[in-house]
Amino acid sequence: MSRGGWADTHIWPRGDQLGPLTCHCPGAMLVATLLTLALLGSAQACTQGPSRVAGIVCRITKPALLVLNQETAKVIQTAFQRASYPDIKGEKTMMILGQVTYGLHNIQISHLSIAGSQVELVEGKSVDVSIQNTSVIFKGTLKYGYTAAWGLSVDQSIDFEIDTSIDLQINTQLTCDSGRVRTTAPDCYLSFHKLLLHLQGERKPGWIQQLFTDFISFTLKLVLKGQICKEINLISNIMADFVQTKAANILSDGDIGVDISLTGSPVITATYLESHHKGYFIYKNVSEDFSLPTFSPTLLGDTRMLYFWFSEQVLDSLARAAFQDSRLMLSLTGDEFKEVLETQGFNTKQEILQELVGGFPLSQAQVTVHCLKIPKISCQDKGVVVSSSVMVKFLFPRPGRQHFVAYTFEEDIATTIQASYSEKKLFLSLLDFQMTPRTVSNSPQSGSESVQSFLRSMVTTVGIPEVVSRLQVAFTALMNSKGLNLFEIINPEIITRDGFLMLQMDFGFPEHLLVDFLQGLS
Repeated sequence: MSRGGWADTHIWPRGDQLGPLTCHCPGAMLVATLLTLALLGSAQACTQGPSRVAGIVCRITKPALLVLNQETAKVIQTAFQRASYPDIKGEKTMMILGQVTYGLHNIQISHLSIAGSQVELVEGKSVDVSIQNTSVIFKGTLKYGYTAAWGLSVDQSIDFEIDTSIDLQINTQLTCDSGRVRTTAPDCYLSFHKLLLHLQGERKPGWIQQLFTDFISFTLKLVLKGQICKEINLISNIMADFVQTKAANILSDGDIGVDISLTGSPVITATYLESHHKGYFIYKNVSEDFSLPTFSPTLLGDTRMLYFWFSEQVLDSLARAAFQDSRLMLSLTGDEFKEVLETQGFNTKQEILQELVGGFPLSQAQVTVHCLKIPKISCQDKGVVVSSSVMVKFLFPRPGRQHFVAYTFEEDIATTIQASYSEKKLFLSLLDFQMTPRTVSNSPQSGSESVQSFLRSMVTTVGIPEVVSRLQVAFTALMNSKGLNLFEIINPEIITRDGFLMLQMDFGFPEHLLVDFLQGLS
């Protein structure tokens, strides 16, 4: 979604800076996937209420959760491995042996495997994850002692292994805590199908193994449940912070950022998760608030994995930030301008062009284009409409002096653009445009009909195609610099309707994000 005509020409990213509307096409897909990984659980504000006002809406559906669930095992494995297991100490009076003291020390995991997992959405409540057949072998040192009947004290220290088979049930809720959305798992259950104690590598249970298995198994189960569930809660919120940092980085560039604070608590239904965000663009730490529209859940479906909804106010806010940051401008040297003309099949030897440049060699010229005021963006069924007023200047050097203006003209331009994304590239299609001349310079030849006709021809046949082509390349490079090309985005669609823009797509699991996250935990 970009501006066509000369309006497009001066909407140009500087280096790796953010050009207008880039975040709201494929770049937003990246943000959505990041938010998805944390169950939409990072924001800076949280309010309650039935209304759903928003500038940006993100919806992830059940099919997407099934894809993300493919790698749940790695996160659960990390939770087991990161958990600290305290020493287990106790004493018990036993027949024959009398008072027995014992302690399990230096408990660590030596083996861990997970057979499978399932995920379910419980409407209005939680995201339930079931982990089946988790095989865990713990190792450590068992110390025990007792006083024999003949008064002799016995103290032993031997290595042990505990072979377990566990099912986990984790019901994750999205809650508000001190103005931030947090994930909690108040229902975290561990079911033990097997718990066997092996001492010093012996696999045949002897009386000591049987003795200690019987009276420490209950305590061991409680300790394992408490530590593992605690670690799962901790990792969930670390992931939320990880996602928030990633999202903030993706949606910021230089002095421009985005306020992704939630306007209400995330919604959980039987078929999707949904979050509602402000979407205010921030320039130099100052946010431009605007009245948020009311979002209707019926605007999005649940057959694709991931949906985004953007109000046209958000796009307008982005255009304002880009204008304030002086990004809506372009400057070409004479040789660059000549190359542009020739690339589009324009005859640079025409007399009218020589008349326009006042007899100066075209190679000595400098051409600048910039917005005179903030562009206006609206979304319609036919596409994104961008209206702007632009000025074009032809400047030529004078000996011993700075450049001086040989010719200027101003145009009001309205363009209608549709966008698509495939093969990791953004494509822009110009559907329609209108141009209205405003003013021209005071040079004698500027008002001639032949010059005016030439300029209109140059804008329509050269300016628009060249700018669209450059924007496609520049915006694709910008989005890829944010990591979009690392994602497997499947059949994305960019759809405009009156008042909003919508993205819908499927995706493959973002393995690189999980790797980054897990590496950060280690």
